[in-house]
Amino acid sequence: MSVHQSEDQRKVTTHRLLEMKMRGEKISMLTSYDYSIATLVDGAGCDVILVGDSASNVVCGNVTTLPITLDEMIFLAKGVAKAAKRALVVVDMPFGTCSGNPKMSLEAAIRIMKETGADSLKIEGGLEVIEDIRKIIAAGIPVMGHLGLMPQSINKYGTYNVRAKEEAEAEKLLSDAKLLEDAGCYAIVLEKIPAALAEKVSKSLRIPVIGIGAGGGVDGQVLVFHDMTGITQGFSPRFLRRYANIGEVITEAVKHYVSDVKSQDFPNEQEQY
Repeated sequence: MSVHQSEDQRKVTTHRLLEMKMRGEKISMLTSYDYSIATLVDGAGCDVILVGDSASNVVCGNVTTLPITLDEMIFLAKGVAKAAKRALVVVDMPFGTCSGNPKMSLEAAIRIMKETGADSLKIEGGLEVIEDIRKIIAAGIPVMGHLGLMPQSINKYGTYNVRAKEEAEAEKLLSDAKLLEDAGCYAIVLEKIPAALAEKVSKSLRIPVIGIGAGGGVDGQVLVFHDMTGITQGFSPRFLRRYANIGEVITEAVKHYVSDVKSQDFPNEQEQY
């Protein structure tokens, strides 16, 4: 077995992500919400699996990420953590669990870690939640930050447009990114911000910066699994590349199954006891 192969099979940790940034190796990250998909994503060599609160949209059918609960996130993350043998598993802290009450935030964070077996958490926000983040990290729980477009704040924004295009918001984002690094975050996600700003943030920080709609000048990329495989059909932002159209494959398979059942072609003699 080659050295490269053994390195690829080694469990991804927060420290390993830092090593990847230092040597210029890009970090791959995808969402998963159940055991079966996470098994495939992990087996394909993805470095990080995010149990995202985007499950609120693609799993639960909600319009925003806000309705998904702590119990629901824990339920989903349990299966993903069981599946991941190599990838680092990150779980989103859902809306309302990290909002300026460090004691309550820590209690929710501990529940997620103890009940799921995940490796770390992701938290949206900068200065506004920095004390929550410090408290969680002080308890020994790794935290990935999230800045730029923050879906949990969509009612405040009122739009999913690109964030930090104006100088004041860009300066705040830079400041928040440094605050998160200083607080001990091991990485930061930047969502839907100008590519030049994202690259500037990445170059100014020691920790990895993972982008979604933030250009190629960052240390890694993340996409929602259902989006990049074509399971979801009505979501096509500029940053999304579809690597498959599983939605069509599933639809055709189901149509074929329904037809075979109706015509009594299924089950045939070889498919019964």
